[in-house]
Amino acid sequence: MDLVVVTGATGRQGGAVARHLLASGRRVRALTREPDSPAARALARLGAEVIRGDMGDRDSLRPAFVGAHGVYSVQNPMISGLDAEVHQGCTVGDAAAEAGVEHFVYGSAGPPAPGTGVGSWESKLAVQAHLKTLGLPLTVLRPMAFMELMTDKDFFPPISAWHLMPKLVGEDRPLPWLTAQDLGAIAARVFAEPDRFVGAELALASDVRTLAECRALWVETFGRKPKRFPMPVWMFERFVGKDLTTMWRWLGAHPTDVDPARTREILPEARTVRQWLAERRA
Repeated sequence: MDLVVVTGATGRQGGAVARHLLASGRRVRALTREPDSPAARALARLGAEVIRGDMGDRDSLRPAFVGAHGVYSVQNPMISGLDAEVHQGCTVGDAAAEAGVEHFVYGSAGPPAPGTGVGSWESKLAVQAHLKTLGLPLTVLRPMAFMELMTDKDFFPPISAWHLMPKLVGEDRPLPWLTAQDLGAIAARVFAEPDRFVGAELALASDVRTLAECRALWVETFGRKPKRFPMPVWMFERFVGKDLTTMWRWLGAHPTDVDPARTREILPEARTVRQWLAERRA
């Protein structure tokens, strides 16, 4: 099978993509700065070729892209910062174009139009604009809110999903949700059908729910309210910056129109919020 290089392969999104590609029978080359990490070793046990690489260093990417048919590119601005995210995303694109990659799938986020004021959305539009100049056979995936925000400790749900998001987004604003796991499955299907998806920009959501509805589903599933830890906005921003709070305020002021039916055309089994929470209970 054709080889796909996955950047950020030890992260939540890249890891999900790598696992689903492997499960579909693809050869996967997992790019990471730490090939000896537990997450990297877990991918190696599943059959991935784990290789050290730095997304900001084109020379280090060249050997990673040798023989690659496809690339899944995702960067994490929470780790690198926004300027580094743009540099890394553009450098990965440059290296892929130089290697003659036949399908480049970019893990973006947010709405497709500039002017939101949300740094981590604007940075992705800057990367995408550069990718288009390279003439790469490109597919862009645009999830909005990951369901993991409600459940995964790395996202500190008692502070973010269950305290600050309701305050800044609003309890009754419908939001489009998707799991990172299902994004991985969608990416695998996108690579499997290049004639269908090259040139596409896909807004992805498997469910649309307000935060009030999500809380009610949590209570229904677990028999209790989700834990909530009050924290002032200014204190949260001191720890993580203002990008997330700017994002949540934007979502509170602007309706998002993402139809889950379009995502289910690609992945009929994509989870709803109720299904996701039920899996967390099991």
